[in-house]
Amino acid sequence: MGDTILIVDDSEDIALISARMLSQRGFAVITASDGAEALAIVARQRPDCILLDVMMPRMSGLEVLQALKSDARTSSIPIIMVTAKTTDDDVLHGYQQGADYYITKPFTADELSYGVNLVLGHQPQPIQARQST
Repeated sequence: MGDTILIVDDSEDIALISARMLSQRGFAVITASDGAEALAIVARQRPDCILLDVMMPRMSGLEVLQALKSDARTSSIPIIMVTAKTTDDDVLHGYQQGADYYITKPFTADELSYGVNLVLGHQPQPIQARQST
C-alpha cells in the first residue's frame, strides 16, 4: 500500500495506538496533536487520508473538517471522523460537513483498517466480530 495517513488526536495515547495499528498494516503514518498542527502538516505534505478526532481543544475536528473541505486543494482528501460521540445527530452532522466515514471509540485495529481502506478505495478486509467475554 504505502498510503500516508494523518492521525489528528489530542490524546497522545490514542494517536500512538492508532499509528501502531496502521503502520503494522503497511501504512505510513503522521500524527498531529491538534487542528492547527494538522492544517500546517496538510499544507506541507498532502496525506492520502486523515483520521480526525472530533473533540479537541482550540479547534474541533468539525472545524478542521470544514477548513479542509472548503479549500479546493484539500477538499478531495478522504476524512474519517473518530469520536466517542455516537448519537445519530453527531454522526449526521459530521457527514453533512463532508466526512467520508465515521469510527467510534473504542475501536479495533480491524475497524480502523477497514475504514481507511474503504475511503481509499482499497478492498477492505471484513471486520471480525468482537468476542464477548
